[in-house]
Amino acid sequence: MKERDTTLYYCTLFDSNYLSRGLAMYQSLAAVCQTFHLYVFAFDEKCLQVLKKMQLPGMTVISLEEFEDPELLAVKPGRNRAEYCWTCSSSTILYCIKQFDLPHCTYIDADLYFYNDPRVLMDEMGNHGVMITEHRYTPMYDKSKLSGKYCVQYITFRNNRWGMEALQWWRNACLEWCYDRHEDGKFGDQKYLDDWPTRFTNVWVLENLGGGLALWNIQQYDVFMQNGKLRCREISTGKEFDPIFYHFHYLKYFTDNTVELGRRLIAPAVKQLFYLPYLQALEAARRQIQAIDNTFDPHGARPKPAGLKPLLVTIWRKLRNVYHIYSLKELGIKQ
Repeated sequence: MKERDTTLYYCTLFDSNYLSRGLAMYQSLAAVCQTFHLYVFAFDEKCLQVLKKMQLPGMTVISLEEFEDPELLAVKPGRNRAEYCWTCSSSTILYCIKQFDLPHCTYIDADLYFYNDPRVLMDEMGNHGVMITEHRYTPMYDKSKLSGKYCVQYITFRNNRWGMEALQWWRNACLEWCYDRHEDGKFGDQKYLDDWPTRFTNVWVLENLGGGLALWNIQQYDVFMQNGKLRCREISTGKEFDPIFYHFHYLKYFTDNTVELGRRLIAPAVKQLFYLPYLQALEAARRQIQAIDNTFDPHGARPKPAGLKPLLVTIWRKLRNVYHIYSLKELGIKQ
């Protein structure tokens, strides 16, 4: 009898500007999950070469040359960098399932960070063909009408007729239209998910609150340490749970050695227990990367916006207590 495959299969995509995030994500996953395999689609040559030299266990690195098919190459010239990445997310999952004959595959964003074994999420999915995660927006930050009810951040497909039907439909839709604008109820690759629980059969919406923590919903939870372990509590119900992953979507580095954590309310405990350790993990990843190739910045730092408008925006954010730009030195992050 063939032994049951208990490996968790993941895929992600990023280029050298996101390499420190991608490496930190991999290392966090490796720290909490014993049986997993991560397929990384390297979206530029520097990213490809660094990861190949690292030869990380449980990671397969895939170049654009291996991955891009005629359909993707046909739409690539008409889409910007972000739009093309979004266009490719469904195709990376399909490529992995077909190329490596996987029983399932989960796409994960490169700026996730894992705190506990995500196997509980797969267990919750059961035999469903697809699993999607809600944004669970804090009401004052609800952008579901524009960005979608569900987030592509962590999306699982099984290699069965239900999973493959939804995946192939999504890929075709993204090839046809995937842009960084709102048009006819669409936005990028994400708004397509809005009606999946009724459009397709056997779609599971993740219930575990630990899967999908992010700056757009963290205001709904208390964060604390308990017996040396990071824990969360839903404020409205008092329900306690383990964080599985946090999505550091808004985090940006600037060329003046400052970092922006985001533009939402961040409680001191969230900053202390989520953001500071993550920044330290990113710095450790940067050092590993630059030991191999120090010709680029794996944080993808950009010049800080200048002029009157950014100044007025800064003042407005400070008044609303949502200004979170700090120097790394100020945060105690060693470079």
